Amino acid sequence: MFIDPKKVKKQFEKSFDKYNSNAIIQKELAKKLVEEVSKIGINYDKILEIGSGTGLLSKQISKNIKFEEYYANDLIPKSKYYLDKILDKYEFIQGDAQKIKLNKKLNLIISNAVFQWFKDLKKTSKYYSSLLDKDGIIAFSTFTQDNFKEIKELTGISLEYKTKNQIVEDLKDNFEIIHISEYKNILKFSNPLELLAHIKNTGVNALSNKPLTFKEVKEFCQNYKAKYPEITLTYTPVIIVAKKI
Repeated sequence: MFIDPKKVKKQFEKSFDKYNSNAIIQKELAKKLVEEVSKIGINYDKILEIGSGTGLLSKQISKNIKFEEYYANDLIPKSKYYLDKILDKYEFIQGDAQKIKLNKKLNLIISNAVFQWFKDLKKTSKYYSSLLDKDGIIAFSTFTQDNFKEIKELTGISLEYKTKNQIVEDLKDNFEIIHISEYKNILKFSNPLELLAHIKNTGVNALSNKPLTFKEVKEFCQNYKAKYPEITLTYTPVIIVAKKI
């Protein structure tokens, strides 16, 4: 599937104000990710956060990790508005995370729930390796192949989620895996409209080419309730921490 960065940016921008109250899984992942990074160490000279968004991960880092220099990247300029309330001193870098430019080596690259949007994870991980200092760390959360399986089964629309082993394969030439964990979290909603609102408010509707019509929404809700009467939505996160080789 072709992912249009302009559309992703537009949809996430729309969801920003409601994102934190809907991003249940992403909040959980941010906490787990920082916990795993902290096991390696809590002192990092230069940190780059990929996809800073509304600052869920930034907040966890600021509370638990010490650093000298902090660089935060996001497609959306509005991200800086949220980060200004969290970080005292940092540099915001707006733009495509796969093409980010820095003139200094980093000790830690960290990202929460972003890497699933990358077109070529192997190529991007190789590039990130070049940004890291010797023994630098990359830590990220993403999602595996059964993520949003209900949506894919019902509509055929999905990101090309990788398996855990495929992600490891994409990293192996440049990184040594220190930690990897995968789990499943199934959210339940009172009705399909509530589920649709959850998806919209976490920016994932960036996959659709156009807004659903009233008729399409009604049809979606009827089909969803028939196929998944408990109104479930499956998340399959994976957390990876790796060292540059």
